Order: sequence, then structure tokens, then C-alpha cells
Amino acid sequence: MDVAASQPLIRIAGVDKLFANGTLALSGLNLEMAPREFVSLLGPSGCGKSTALRMIAGLTTPSRGTIEWSAAKGGRSQGVDLGFVFQEPTLMPWRTVFGNVYLPLRMKGVGKAAARPVVDEALARVGLSGFEQAYPRQLSGGMKMRVSIARALVTSPTMLLMDEPFAALDEITRSRLNNDILSVWAAKQLSIVFVTHSVFESVFLSSRIIVMAARPGRVVADIPIDAPFPRDEAYRTSETYNHYCRVVSAALRAAMGEQEEATHAG
Repeated sequence: MDVAASQPLIRIAGVDKLFANGTLALSGLNLEMAPREFVSLLGPSGCGKSTALRMIAGLTTPSRGTIEWSAAKGGRSQGVDLGFVFQEPTLMPWRTVFGNVYLPLRMKGVGKAAARPVVDEALARVGLSGFEQAYPRQLSGGMKMRVSIARALVTSPTMLLMDEPFAALDEITRSRLNNDILSVWAAKQLSIVFVTHSVFESVFLSSRIIVMAARPGRVVADIPIDAPFPRDEAYRTSETYNHYCRVVSAALRAAMGEQEEATHAG
């Protein structure tokens, strides 16, 4: 899928985040993202990846700097819809799969009858057709995460924010969900910001990888992944994939080295 070369969908400029306890989580964060990009934020714990994601979502505000949305692309000021997938599925145990996915539409005042085809389409997109009446306790970890993704998709968001959604899953399930999220990305023409600790996952999924260092959190590398989509198992074993894994691993090691130097200096 070609990434649109146009006005950025979002521009983050000179952003700092200082928490009340004195922790400087982010310093001088600069990032632009075009429509329909798949951007991964990669870095060690404490580098501010999740904080950056929460600021994009509007769940927390910068201490300094700006976050601007492109009005020409249906920017945040014009009510662009964001979907957020957290590290845990955060499903309501007393609601069925249908009820959990329907919830965002219910909160928007959409009746159940009108929402049913939209919910059914979202569940089909993540491979859960036929599980509408199941409860979370009846689902595996991977299936719960699929429900969480369907719930995020049901409002047809412009941008999907994903905070290490597959970190707790086994490798086989994680690999399948990586394939599924690329399929969703292509079909829905989404922009995705994906937080991960995994070099291998980021190189498989992304059109760009932003490598961050900690203390304070900042961007140390912006690496385009020049490999065509769709990607499959052949890509995972290709020299191109291995090359980018080496490049990104080296950038991550450098970022962690900077973190160690900052720790010793402190």
C-alpha cells in the first residue's frame, strides 16, 4: 500500500512532558505522520512511548510544545475519530462480545439494530464471526484482544493507536494478530501508531520505525522500512527483513547505550 505523500495528518513539535513528581518523560519530541502510515514507536522501558501515544489520544497534555492536526485531512479539531487499543483488552465481563464491541456506538446514541451490521463487519474483520454471544471468560487471550481491536474499529477511526497490544500473547498468536492488523490497516486505509518493545514485530508491521531513548524520552532514529505491502511469511524470512532487523537493532542498542550513560551521569 502506498503511503500518501501529502500534508502531515499530525505534527508533534518540540513537545516536553513533565509530570508532577518531577519526572521529565519526554523532551523535545518532534514527529510528523502522513495519512495511512503505519508508524511504530520502539524503545526501552521509560522512554515515553506510551506517554506520547496518550498525548496523541488527548488523554494527557504536553507541558511544552504543540500537537497539530491537519484540518485538510479531517484533523482533530474537526472531530477525527481515534481508536485506542490498550495493553490489556479491558473488556466488560458482564457483556457479550457483541455488547463490548457495540459499546462505543451505543455511547454515540446508535441503536442496536442500526449498529448490528457495523459490529458484525468489525467482528468479521478480526475473525470473530460466530462469537457474538460469547462472554470474555469463554475466550482465549488472543480472542479477547481481537474483540478489543474490533471495538476500536467499530467507529471507523481515522487513526488507530495501539499500546503494546500483543506483548502478553504467545508467539504464534502474536504472529497471527500481526498479519490480521496489517490486513485491517490495508482494508480500512488507517493511520496506525503502534507501541512495541519488539524489533521483529516493528520491522514486520511498519512503514516507519521511530526509535526512542529514555531519561528523558526523545527520538534518536527515524527509520523508513522500504519493503512492499502486503507482507507475509516470505517477508519474515527474507534478506530485506533481516537487513532492517539489524539496522533497527543497532539503533535500539545505541538508544539503550545513551540511556545507560545518562543513568551513570545522574
